[in-house]
Amino acid sequence: MTAIRPLSWGRHYLMCRPEHFRVTYAINPWMDVESPVDPDLALEQWDRLAGTIEAAGARVERITQLPETPDMVYAMNYGLIDGDHVVVSRFRHEQRRPEASAAEWWFGEAGLRTTRVADARAGAFEAGDAFLVGTSLLVADGPRTDRATHDVLSRALGVRVTSVRITHPALYHLDLSFCPLDESRAIVAPSAWDAAGRARVAALVPQPLVIDDEEAFTFCANSVVVDDIVIMPAGLPVRVGRQLERWGFTVVAVDVSELHKGGGSIRCMTLPLDTVLDDARLELGDRHVTADPGLAVCQTS
Repeated sequence: MTAIRPLSWGRHYLMCRPEHFRVTYAINPWMDVESPVDPDLALEQWDRLAGTIEAAGARVERITQLPETPDMVYAMNYGLIDGDHVVVSRFRHEQRRPEASAAEWWFGEAGLRTTRVADARAGAFEAGDAFLVGTSLLVADGPRTDRATHDVLSRALGVRVTSVRITHPALYHLDLSFCPLDESRAIVAPSAWDAAGRARVAALVPQPLVIDDEEAFTFCANSVVVDDIVIMPAGLPVRVGRQLERWGFTVVAVDVSELHKGGGSIRCMTLPLDTVLDDARLELGDRHVTADPGLAVCQTS
């Protein structure tokens, strides 16, 4: 068995307590305005999750939810962190756009530099569609992020971007179909992506834990990893938990089912603040490839 080589990030998070969480509109297939939210249960489950992450050894910062932002609990989408620099998201849906301004204020108060790379011309960019994987920033396009923003991100951050297209409406963010576990392993749901995307992910992840749709719909890929501890939503597939334990991970399950009513789970509620994209940094003369390997029109940084 290959020893676990922990991720370089995942020990410092920003979270938002769901003081005003509710489902009053539907912008993803999981949301149902006819299914009422139990606000007390949502708060109880969130508190337990935050405590579990802290008990695993990570720091948790907290941002106050605004009354007019029912989805603000899903902090992963506020922005993409690169050291002391944040690329603030431009949300696809108007209902979530006030979250970006609230998060941008918090980032500034925390001493972080902010950039709004995505604009109306480039389209939407939501940070739940981006992960550092090896020497590349893996970025999805599809339901929530536009392809044009990949090139903008690469130039703004000076990083190598690998693009993957999401084609599955229920797995609308990359963080619902992809969970980095360590430097060589990840939970992956290939049915979420087109054929070219599946090939690119396979090239980036030497040891994938492949899950099918039924398993992905438990939100098991929407988990948080702190060193060798994987914090997962209760009800995770037994097969997935056993494989993680065979690899040497400790699996901790937390019930966040009330928060699933908004279409997100544990990863969606946690923004890693300690991500540094140095491993994906472009050197002079390097190429940023975002189209099919071998078929790409490459852009020089």
